Amino acid sequence: MSLKLFYDLLSQPSRALYILFKVNKIPFEARPVNLREGEHFSEDFKQNFNRFQKVPFIHDKDFILSESVAIVRYISREYGLSEELYPKDSKQQALVDEYLEWQHNNTRLYCAMYTYEKVFMPMLTGQEPDQKIITRYAKGIKKTMDSIENLWLRENKFICGNKVTVADLFAACEIEQPRITGLNPVAGRPKLEEWLNTIRKEFDPFYSEAHQILNKLSSKNEKAKL
Repeated sequence: MSLKLFYDLLSQPSRALYILFKVNKIPFEARPVNLREGEHFSEDFKQNFNRFQKVPFIHDKDFILSESVAIVRYISREYGLSEELYPKDSKQQALVDEYLEWQHNNTRLYCAMYTYEKVFMPMLTGQEPDQKIITRYAKGIKKTMDSIENLWLRENKFICGNKVTVADLFAACEIEQPRITGLNPVAGRPKLEEWLNTIRKEFDPFYSEAHQILNKLSSKNEKAKL
């Protein structure tokens, strides 16, 4: 296969792309990258695989592309994606892109950094997490969940209207991440919880497959609330 997807399923955008490719039956070669083992830090990786030394990224023959949103747009043009998931209509596509751009400083930032600071940074350094930083990101998660609930889903069933799109998939994968710490961002939020459960079902069985590792790492009793 000319298309190769490099990913680690502990990476939120990696999961989103993996699920998207599977759902859309995009032919690709799966190339897992073990971030916990530091596989991406080698000079060989930097020179021959991805100059940014991050996942996800793709190789399409001799073409290398990173950044998950850029990959969605490329795959849509070159391989075709479901028009419902990533609309071809200019205005509908713009609404999906609006969320995909918004998430960088909201859903992705806070859910990712909360998890990183609370779990992965202590694993790497052996030091206790800085509670001030944890609290700041927790407040960011709460603010983001408020925005998704009261702005993005205020009048819609899904993020960009009444049809599921890649915006929902990317949002869900980010919101799942803090569960590794025992924190469930949608706990106590019936509307958000219903939406998340709907997204899980919409993209199954591949959603469950992509979240197997995360589910194993997650606390059995997600009692923490914001």
